[in-house]
Amino acid sequence: MTCIIAVYFGLVLNFPIIRKIYQLSADGHVLFSLSPALLLSSCFMLIFSLFAFKFVFKPVMIVLLLTSSAAMYAMLQYNVMFDYGMIENIFETNSGEAFSYISLPSISYVMVLGVIPSVLLYRTKLSSGPSLAKIVLRRAGFTIFSVVLVGLMVLFFYKDYASVGRNNNYLNKMIIPAHIYNTVKYLNNRYFTEKLTFDPIGQDAQLTPSVNGKPTLMVLVVGETARAENMAYNGYQRNTNPYTENLGMIALQNVSSCGTATAHSLPCMFSNLIHDNYNREVADARNNVLDVVKAAGVNVTWFENDGGDKDVGARINKIDISPSEPNPLCDGLSCYDEILVEKLSQKLQQDSQASALSGKGLENQFIALHTIGSHGPTYWQRYPADKALFTPACSRSDIENCSDQEIVNVYDNTIAYTDFVLAETINVLKQYQDKYNVALVYLSDHGESLGESGMYLHGTPYSIAPSQQTHVPWFMWLPQDYTQAKDIDRECVAEHALSGSYSHDNLFHTLLGLYGVSSSVRDPKLDITTDCKMN
Repeated sequence: MTCIIAVYFGLVLNFPIIRKIYQLSADGHVLFSLSPALLLSSCFMLIFSLFAFKFVFKPVMIVLLLTSSAAMYAMLQYNVMFDYGMIENIFETNSGEAFSYISLPSISYVMVLGVIPSVLLYRTKLSSGPSLAKIVLRRAGFTIFSVVLVGLMVLFFYKDYASVGRNNNYLNKMIIPAHIYNTVKYLNNRYFTEKLTFDPIGQDAQLTPSVNGKPTLMVLVVGETARAENMAYNGYQRNTNPYTENLGMIALQNVSSCGTATAHSLPCMFSNLIHDNYNREVADARNNVLDVVKAAGVNVTWFENDGGDKDVGARINKIDISPSEPNPLCDGLSCYDEILVEKLSQKLQQDSQASALSGKGLENQFIALHTIGSHGPTYWQRYPADKALFTPACSRSDIENCSDQEIVNVYDNTIAYTDFVLAETINVLKQYQDKYNVALVYLSDHGESLGESGMYLHGTPYSIAPSQQTHVPWFMWLPQDYTQAKDIDRECVAEHALSGSYSHDNLFHTLLGLYGVSSSVRDPKLDITTDCKMN
C-alpha cells in the first residue's frame, strides 16, 4: 500500500510539476522528461514508509490525499503554488472568501482524486507481516529499492535536474504535498514560536498644525486585488474610472506591491520595513504607520470589509463590518463596499453632532477603509447588478470555464465599482470641507492574474510573479485647500506621480508627510512629498 500511494502521488497528484518539467525540457531529451514521475515516486516511497505503522499510516495518508487533491486542482486550474506565503494567506482568510473557491469542478476533483482513494484506503485491511524479522527485512528491502531508484535517477539525469532546477528554482514549491511542510512551518512560527519584544517606534510623533488652523480628515482606502493594468488612469484602453475622472485624481504610474497576497502585503505596506527586509514577525512586533499617526494625537479608525486586517488595526479603533447585518448591501457572506461609505458618513455625522453638543472642536482624524474590492474568483459578487458596465461577464467561481473576455469584463466591473465607491467617498468628504482639511488616498494591496500565461488569481511567489500581480494602482485626491494647508506643492506631487517609480515601501513615510506628522521614523527619501514641501 505504501508503494501504491507513493506511485499515485508521483504519477497522478504531481502531474502539474511533471507537465512543467516536460515543458521545460522540450528540447528533445525524452528520457529526462519522463523521469520525474519515477523520481518522485521513489522519494515518496522513502518518506511514506516513515509513517507505515498501525494507527498512524491511514490517518496520515488520508489527510495527505484529501488536501493534495485540492492542491492539485488549484495548481492545474489557477497555477497556484503552495509556498509559505500562500499557506499564510489560506490560514488568514475568512469563511466567505474560502467558500468562494468551492465549485462543481473543485468538488469533483477532490471527490475523484481524494475522497475515493481515501475510502479505498480506509476499507483496506493492512498488516505489517507475520514476524518481526520479516517486517525488518521487508522494510530494509523496500528502503534499498527506493534508494537505488533515486540513485539511478541522479546518476543518469543529475545534470539535467541541476540545469532545470537552477534556472527554475520555483519547481520545488510545486511538489505536492509541500503544502504540509509549509503548513507545519506556518503553525510553528505563528503559534509555537516566542513572540519578539514589542518595539513602540514613532512615539516622538508630533502633528504640525495646518496653516489655516482647521483639523485634518484623511481617508485611506485600502484596495483589494486591484491591478494597475486595468485602470484607465494607468493607460488602460477602457474607461474603468468613469466616476472619478473629473475629480482631479493624482495617479501614480509605476507602483510595486510588497507581496502578491493580502496576508503578506497588508502588514508590509503599513510597516516601515521595506520589501527587501520585510518579516511578518518583526512587523507585528512594532508600531505601524497608523500607530505613529495615533501617537501624534490623531483619532485613527479602521473599517473592515474584507474579513480581516491582519493585525494592522490591533492598537487603534477598529470596526468590523459583519456581512450578516441587516443591510441590503450585505448577503450573509460579504458586503458591497458601498457600506464603507455609509459607515464613514454615519461616523462623521456622529462626530459633528457630538462636537456641537460638547462645545469642543473637531478632532484630527485618520480613517482607513479596507475594501473587498476585486477579490476573486467570485468577481460578480463584488458589485451590484446595476453597476455592471461591461458584458457579458463571468458569473461563476470556476473562472477557468469562462471565456477570456468574460473574465476581463467581470473584473473590469469590479474596478469600475471601486471607482464609484471612491467617488462616493469623496462626495462625503466634500460635505465637510468647511470643517476639515480633507484628502483621500487609495492604494491596492496586490494585483491579479486573469489568465495571462495560464495564471489566475494571485499569490504567486514574488520572485516569479507576473507584473499583473505586483503592479498596483495608487491614487491621491488632494484638493488645493488641503495642499495649501499642509504647505505642499500639489503640481509637484502630480509631476512625481507621472515620472517616478514607487512601491509599498513609500506608503508609511508618505502618509506621515501628507498628514503633517513629524517623527524620527519618517524617512524623507521614501516620502513622495519631501521634494514638494513649500517651506
